[in-house]
Parts: sequence; C-alpha cells; structure tokens
Amino acid sequence: MKKIFIITSIVLTHYVSAQNFTRKDSLQGGFSFERMCFDVQRYDLNITINPEERSIVGYNDITFKAIKSSNTIQLDLFENMQVDSIVFEHKNLDYKREFGAVFITFDKALTVDDSYKKLRFYYSGKPIVAQDAPWDGGFVFNKDKNGKPWIGVAVQGTGASLWYPVKDSQSDEPDLGASVKVAVPNGLMNVSNGRFIRSEELKNGYTSWLWEVKNPINNYNITVNIGDYVHLHDKHKDLDLDYYVIRGNEEKAKNHFEEVKPMMDCFQSKFGKYPFAEDGYKLIETPYFGMEHQSAVSYGNKYRKGYLGGDSSGTGIGMLFDYIVIHETGHEWFGNSITSRDIADMWIHEGFTTYSETVFVECLYGYDKAMEYINGQKNLVENRKKIIGSYGVNDKGPTDKYYKGSLLLNTLRHVINDDEKWWGIILKFSENYRHQIIDTETVIAFFNTESQMNFAPVFNQYLHHSNIPVLQIRKKDKGFEYRWKTDVANFEMPVDVLFKQEQKRLFPTNNWKKLDLKLQKSSEIEVLTDEFYIHYESL
Repeated sequence: MKKIFIITSIVLTHYVSAQNFTRKDSLQGGFSFERMCFDVQRYDLNITINPEERSIVGYNDITFKAIKSSNTIQLDLFENMQVDSIVFEHKNLDYKREFGAVFITFDKALTVDDSYKKLRFYYSGKPIVAQDAPWDGGFVFNKDKNGKPWIGVAVQGTGASLWYPVKDSQSDEPDLGASVKVAVPNGLMNVSNGRFIRSEELKNGYTSWLWEVKNPINNYNITVNIGDYVHLHDKHKDLDLDYYVIRGNEEKAKNHFEEVKPMMDCFQSKFGKYPFAEDGYKLIETPYFGMEHQSAVSYGNKYRKGYLGGDSSGTGIGMLFDYIVIHETGHEWFGNSITSRDIADMWIHEGFTTYSETVFVECLYGYDKAMEYINGQKNLVENRKKIIGSYGVNDKGPTDKYYKGSLLLNTLRHVINDDEKWWGIILKFSENYRHQIIDTETVIAFFNTESQMNFAPVFNQYLHHSNIPVLQIRKKDKGFEYRWKTDVANFEMPVDVLFKQEQKRLFPTNNWKKLDLKLQKSSEIEVLTDEFYIHYESL
C-alpha cells in the first residue's frame, strides 16, 4: 500500500445520502473491513488473450500482508467473468460472490505480521467490450490498417476488475510493483506497463510477453496493448523514451513525438522529476483515443495536433500541441504518482492534469497565451453540479472536475499573487506526495500551510457547490459597496480590478464593504476575470 496521506474524509460523508446508491455501488467503491484488513504488496498477472474468441484465461498471483486479523478478505472480479479457483498454501479456498465482490474465506484467521502471503486467483471469461472507450470501460477489439488484430483496454471508473481479479480500490497500490505476462497469437506483440523483460514462443501458436513494473501502480493503470507493433527507442537526457506504433506509422511517429522532449523539460521543471523513471516512459498507439496508463500512455490521437483534430478551448492555441501527449503525460504526476483515495476526489487527477496543459502552453508560448488558453476552457464548464463525487460508492462526479478544477488552480495562483511562491508550492506538492495516496482535505491543508492563507472556504465553494463566487458592486448613498455572494459562509478571497488603468486589490467578504475608489459608476471598474474564475454583478 502506498503511503496514504489522509486528513479526514469523515466530515464529507453526508454527501452520500443525497443520492440513491445501491449495495453494489458500496461494494465496488467502499472501504469495507474485508477490503481494508490486508495490504497488497504485488500483482503478478499471467494470462492468455484470444482475439478471435475475445476471451481471457489465466491467473493473478496476489502478494499481500494482513494488517488486521480476519478469516475473510474481499477481492473483485466482474460478475460476467468466471472464478475458476483460488489457491492458498496449496489448498483451494472457499469463496462467495456478491455482484463484483469476491469474499474469500481462509481456513483460519490471517496472522497480523510483516510476512508476505500469496494467493493465486484463477479465472476466465469474455470481458466487457467498450462501446466508446475510454469514456466507457472495457476492451477494444479492432483491426489495424493491415487487417491485423489491434486490442486495448481502458477501465478507469468502470473498474479494473472488469478484466482481472484485483483489490479494486484506489486506496491500495502494490508496494512492490507488478508484472504482466500476456500470451497472444504469434506475429502479435503485447505491450504493458514498465520495462520489457522477455518474450517466449510457447509452441502452441502463442507468444508470451513479460513486463515488469518497479513502482506502485493504480489498478486501473495496469494495461495490455496487443498489435503488430514496431518499437522506436529514443532518449532525452537520462530518461528512456519508447514508442510502440502500428507498423507503417514509424516515420509519422518519429516526427510527431519530438514534442515529448520539450514537454518533459517543462513538466520536470514545474512538477519535479518524472516519477516513474525506473519503469521508463512509453507512448503506445491504441485503437481508442487515449488513457493515462502509468509508464505506458495510450495514444490514439492519430498524430494530429489538438483534441480529435480540433481545439476544445476555442482559442486556436490547442492546435499548437497534441492534447493526448500532453494531457495523458501530465497524469503521470497527477493521478498516477499522486492518487486520490476515493474516485470521488477525481478532481485531484483531472483538475491538476488539465492545468498541466496550461503550464505547457506557458512554458513554450508565454503567460499571455496560457491565460488565453485556460480562459477559453470556461466555455466547457457547466456549473450544474458540485465536482466532488459521493464517497464510498464509486462516484467520480461530473466532467467539471477537469476544467473547473483547472480554473480553480489558476484562481489560487492569482490570489497568491507571487509566481515564485506559486511554482514553489506546485513543485513541493508534487514532490511531497510523490507515489502517495491523498484526499481533498490533504490538498487543502497543504495549500493553506504553504501559502499561509486560509483557502478552505475557497476550495469548499468551488468543489462542493455548483456556483462560483459572484463579486457584487452596488451604488450606496454617495459611494459604492462590494461583497462576495457565495454558498459558503464567511467566504473571503482577494480579487484584482482595474480602475483608470491602475490595478487595485480588493478584499471582499460576504458583508458589504465600502469601496475606497472615486468613481461615478461601477462600470468604471474592470474585474480581472481572466485571472479569477468568478462572476461579476454590477447592481
């Protein structure tokens, strides 16, 4: 289990009761005693994938430690997949299934100590096929332009137990890494996370491909990519860069992926050293759009700039870079290295990673372009629901966690109003929680400590309410007053305005305050809404 930094999530549990969730949701997203009484140390997956049958057969060796005494533990495997047997110390274990949960019973209670225990979970079946990966979870069985099988999988949110037996919770990652051994028909290659170890022809028409991961890894990040791949190797400074592309795309890939080098320089300067150097960095061409699989980034943007060939920001700046290369690599720091304990806090993954796009633009094209880009993304925010999901029920919240989360960070930057301090905070955040599991309260506590400001009401408003703060200015007697209109009580956040071409900082609260500016009408004030994600009302 990665070291977990959790301040508290108990105070937030009241959000769960606001929606209708089922026993199945709680089993998948919850933190039951049977799930939390053991600590996963390692996964060793050994499977065969048959492209024609669209089937999987094999086993997962799960190494773990007991941290609380129990005769029963919970692992997970989707209901449509078959449990063939579960073996521990040469004996088949009893188990029962409830939805995707598999409750395994040992002959006697597990001893709480530092010893490693290992069970082998044999399984088989035909995994769910995605209709529109990566937006829905499942396998993609496709053909490349030469008619050869081309297969991938993406399961974030849906659950890794869709295709292999696992402790399907972000709260526990294998301390000692993982290995992925996949047998595929001769003439095809499987590419998974980490370093390639070896291949072996099995003399049954299949070849096995073994990959080794040294670092802890999210269960949804473990992946397979099967195809007629060509391997391209490059190096940037001390980091290995490996690209696996469909045969015939080699020249396009060589030119297109040069963008990786300035991206790595930018991200490492702002977020710290690439967090999985021991496992290398890979881009793997996939038959779906993309996914942040750790050290094995899935790439399906067809060697184009932008987002599916367009610019989602509407500014034109998104056409200066390949969205999938930049965004999914940003996840190596935010989502893969720093992981939220509960998927309800997925804004930590997506908000920070969406912000990394703006960071990249600023590194290469300057501050003004970066501000234009991030403000173009305001059009993608709905502000209809809070962006924090409900805890313990596998609820990842609405899509506003991407762009609203990013705009929140841009707002914090300008509240702090000191770029040297801001970038120092972002770097320290990334480095302090490297390879660790955190929650929203941990993020808030960190930013409060490092900024020496109280950001708790600000985070609360942006994360737990659909509305954003409204700065109101009204005529009062012979002068003017201003205040914040918010859902959160005692909300305070400074904001910058322009008055007669001079920048002024206001310090609004929820109470009306006198505006110490000599103006005839409130329209003489320009509120810097490009720097602060707020609404402005002149009353």
